[in-house]
Amino acid sequence: MSNKPLFITGIDTGIGKTIVSAILVESLQADYWKPVQSGDLDNSDTLKVKSLVSNSKTTFHPETYRLTQPYSPHKSAALDGIVIDPEKFSIPVTDNQLLIEGAGGLMVPLNNDFLMIDLIKQLNADVILVVKHYLGSINHTLLSLDALNNRNIPVKAIIFNGDGDEYSEDIITKYANCKTIHIPQIKDISKENIAAEKVSL
Repeated sequence: MSNKPLFITGIDTGIGKTIVSAILVESLQADYWKPVQSGDLDNSDTLKVKSLVSNSKTTFHPETYRLTQPYSPHKSAALDGIVIDPEKFSIPVTDNQLLIEGAGGLMVPLNNDFLMIDLIKQLNADVILVVKHYLGSINHTLLSLDALNNRNIPVKAIIFNGDGDEYSEDIITKYANCKTIHIPQIKDISKENIAAEKVSL
């Protein structure tokens, strides 16, 4: 188990990164950091993960940017009258494994010149790519893997979240050449059910 930061990203928005993050934080007793929260500040991803984690070791580190509008970070920042500055992102100091949750997918803009994938590279993190099966998900997954490979960003694992699809997974697994993990759809999201999903990397 590397102590490099693990960056949770996904092939699309709304595919379960936050639930997967909670499962991994609990399984690894890792620290959690969401660098950019875009909208929903009263029910942020940090608060959601915190509400689902049982262990006493995890530290939740504050967001670098808390944006009030629920849009792409560059738009939310503009509406809040600011520009996201890449130099403001510094990894929280911890001796523990750090898990970082992104906003949206890899090519989400943080400003007009800096994408989420650029932040991953800057933070020198390994990626955990969350995949959910839908029409187009193979394309989105392979494009994401290509983008990471082109920037020499290591992929630690792919997590298939929800119902399986052997045809999609066969293609993705052959292309990815990394560990794959399956997490079933959790119908009742609770601390107990999150803790029951033991994941090892």
